[in-house]
Amino acid sequence: MDVTVRSGDSLWYYSTLFNIPFRLIVDSNPQTEPSTLFIGQTIRIPGYVATNYRINAGDTYWKLATDNRISLDALYLLNPNVNPSALQIGQVIRLPQRVTARVVDGKMNYDSNVLGQDLAQLFSIYPFIRTEVIGTSVMGKQLTELQIGRGDEIVNWNGSFHAQEWITTPIIMQFLNDYLLALTNRESIRGLNIEPFYNRVTVSIVPMVNPDGVDLVLNGPPAGAFGNEVLALNNGSTDFSGWRANIRGVDLNNQYPAKWEVEAARKPTEPGPRDFPGYQPLTEPESVAMAELAGNRQFDKMLTFHTQGEVIFWGFEGLEPPESETIVNEFARVSGYRPIQYVDSFAGYKDWFIQDFRQPGFTVELGRGTNPLPLSQFDEIYQESIGIFLASLYM
Repeated sequence: MDVTVRSGDSLWYYSTLFNIPFRLIVDSNPQTEPSTLFIGQTIRIPGYVATNYRINAGDTYWKLATDNRISLDALYLLNPNVNPSALQIGQVIRLPQRVTARVVDGKMNYDSNVLGQDLAQLFSIYPFIRTEVIGTSVMGKQLTELQIGRGDEIVNWNGSFHAQEWITTPIIMQFLNDYLLALTNRESIRGLNIEPFYNRVTVSIVPMVNPDGVDLVLNGPPAGAFGNEVLALNNGSTDFSGWRANIRGVDLNNQYPAKWEVEAARKPTEPGPRDFPGYQPLTEPESVAMAELAGNRQFDKMLTFHTQGEVIFWGFEGLEPPESETIVNEFARVSGYRPIQYVDSFAGYKDWFIQDFRQPGFTVELGRGTNPLPLSQFDEIYQESIGIFLASLYM
């Protein structure tokens, strides 16, 4: 929601007027010097939208403020050219409305278009979110990273490395939405006050690593050359429910130089629906983008979300730091998932992250059953994952 600065206004006053943490208002206006506002300047207020209201008989500012639980000065601020003593029936004014409900509906087929629409809405309501395009997919779709928070500790969440595991994206997005609601409404999640996390932790989020693959599983093959090629890789079948790879038939989570040669020796040697690790490590733009992001951000913790099995993998070749075990045990306590330190599988993003950065890295396998998991499991998976998201911030 945009407001226009008046004489005597300050960001601190707006924080008090709208009951929004001061830091969120400052970060929603990164080009603004908080101590030198000027009259007529536009300031963005996070966690609010402005709605149009048509004046009815008997309406007054006092009545509208009381009915909508807003301050009189908020009405004056949003309607600088309206004379409150001369309201006319049918006249349209602006009312500030605090956002208290999610805009993300995770319980749906969540392709890259839905993700893009939800991101646009979140960026509009919560302009303190910082974003960066970290790369593009094979088909040129943007790979977007979101950053929330100002802390020195950086925690990364990512989802949909595997196409048929697309449900990880709406799980991440729904929690992100709840996190933003708690921040702007000064609420807790499972008894934890969220505001202190904003100042202590920076959350880096890549909600969909493999948009081409997700769209393929949910919508079928695209038109043109990519569609023809992927149909051939799928033996002519239009059923892509078993597809894990990117659009070129490379498994993005088998692309990392952490015993890649061992994995490549026992995996398919040609592109296909799943498991092909590429002809060498880091050939695919999606996996390269995630590797470069880890190098640029230097995550203190990394959680990559997959399905299925209700387990959490947390080690690689004894290179994981000692605190990884403490953290994963807390993840297990709050989710009911089973920690597994080592598994005979290599070349994944978690493996490489632990190997190269020696920081806690985790592969969280959400839900149980056959991929792609049905949306009927969404609510249960979401409740199981909330504690993991939170624990990644406080551990």
